[in-house]
Amino acid sequence: MASRPEFQQKQYAFAAHIRDPENNPAPSGVEDRRMAIYRELFFNNLHNLIGSTFPVIKKLHKPDKFRSLIRAFMVQHEAQTPYFLEIPQEFLAFLQDEYELQADDFPFLIELAHYEWVELALSVSEDLNDTTKVDPDGNLLEGIPVRSVLAWTYAYQYPVHRISKDYQPTEPGEALTFLVVCRKANDDMDFLELNPVTARLLELIEANEQDTGRELLLKLADEINYPDVEALLQHGAEAMQQMRQVEIIIGTKS
Repeated sequence: MASRPEFQQKQYAFAAHIRDPENNPAPSGVEDRRMAIYRELFFNNLHNLIGSTFPVIKKLHKPDKFRSLIRAFMVQHEAQTPYFLEIPQEFLAFLQDEYELQADDFPFLIELAHYEWVELALSVSEDLNDTTKVDPDGNLLEGIPVRSVLAWTYAYQYPVHRISKDYQPTEPGEALTFLVVCRKANDDMDFLELNPVTARLLELIEANEQDTGRELLLKLADEINYPDVEALLQHGAEAMQQMRQVEIIIGTKS
């Protein structure tokens, strides 16, 4: 393979030094004072962007440790997008696929990063609910419930929505934590914690085309062999109403 032109060699040397200045010398003939401006500019931009997208992760880490995560991201990860708003997704991919958890890392780091990233991803999603054939006040038992396309459900081993300076679990929970993150019509964000039964109910609603809420609950009762069908109908109706209040369910088909 032919060697790169000299200007490209300088570009690659410049980029390598910016990413990993400890192991890659600056291009020859460039004053270090000038290079320092670029080193700080690139690093600080990433540090600020990732810190604002993952505020809990930043708050939980000592400053030096958080900076070392940013540096590892710069050194090890080859981003697939030039778009600034997509860099947090690249950071998440780095944590999930390339980063090896260290002894002093939080065991919930990757799940917490995913949970924090979801809020950004959902806030900029271009998906919209088609409400032209939806009755927002429809009877959720007698009608066909409609799930919002802006309600994303995830199951986590750790209760990531509760993690803070005062609560840092060292082991996964005894059961999965089911969370729905939702963007409302006014673009406000909200979330709701589900239990396994209501998580399954929401899954049935998403895949449903023609069954009423009552029929879905009866199917669910049969599926899990629930002993008190009437109680499940009551609890299910209450759960669907709660989902409607935070716009996870946006009404019934009209």
